[in-house]
Amino acid sequence: MVINTNITAQSSTRMLAESSAMLAKSLGRLSSGSKITSPEDDAAGLAVSMRFDAQINRLTATKANVTNAISFNQTQDGFMSKVSKSLDRMSELSILSQDVTKSDSDRALYQKEFSSLGEYIDDLGTKDFNGVSLFSGNDLAVTIDSDGNTFDMTGVDLAASEYSTATAGDVSTTTGAATALTDVKAAIDQLAEDRATVGANISRLNTTGEQLGVLRENLSAASSRIKDTDVAEESTQFARYSILVQAGTAMLAQANATTQSALRLLQ
Repeated sequence: MVINTNITAQSSTRMLAESSAMLAKSLGRLSSGSKITSPEDDAAGLAVSMRFDAQINRLTATKANVTNAISFNQTQDGFMSKVSKSLDRMSELSILSQDVTKSDSDRALYQKEFSSLGEYIDDLGTKDFNGVSLFSGNDLAVTIDSDGNTFDMTGVDLAASEYSTATAGDVSTTTGAATALTDVKAAIDQLAEDRATVGANISRLNTTGEQLGVLRENLSAASSRIKDTDVAEESTQFARYSILVQAGTAMLAQANATTQSALRLLQ
């Protein structure tokens, strides 16, 4: 029996330190909800999950861009629905002005309303959305994925010749009213095409938004499988390490006490 070197106590100390370290790691995983609390836990998994998280954040930003683009198009269509009503009324005034039973003074009254509606349409062409012109006619590049790829959203131009010609019409005479009717009908046809374009933009962007949502959900699930703690499994490990620490502490006390038996040999 030796007393200078207590191998049993040293072994118990080492095993207790290992159990304590595992208990601390298990406690950290349970408290943080992540099973990668330090890079050495899963170096490759940490790298993959970081890339996933970055892509998920970019997808969130992309979804916001797409949603704003949808709002932009919806605002366009809201204004164009008013243009449609105005053009309908202008075509009606063009027909009324061709009534042979109307006098020139009657037609002058129709012209006032016709001009007012034309000015209203011209004014709508200057509207913007958060500082971006709604009806400049320019295509807008909308970000549609986490890599920055874009979709060219077709623009609408309320200053196009079909509209400007129609809004400048004159129904104060029967001849002018006939010409104005032709121009307004051309503007209505152009508006129908433009609203269809906006509808196509909205449909495409809605589909893109749904696809982004599905991709974000799948990436979140993949990232979760790599880094998130399985609480049920980790709780079992925590209980195991807790028992080992308690047992190791008790055995270390016993190992330290065994050398005291050497005193009996010296008595």
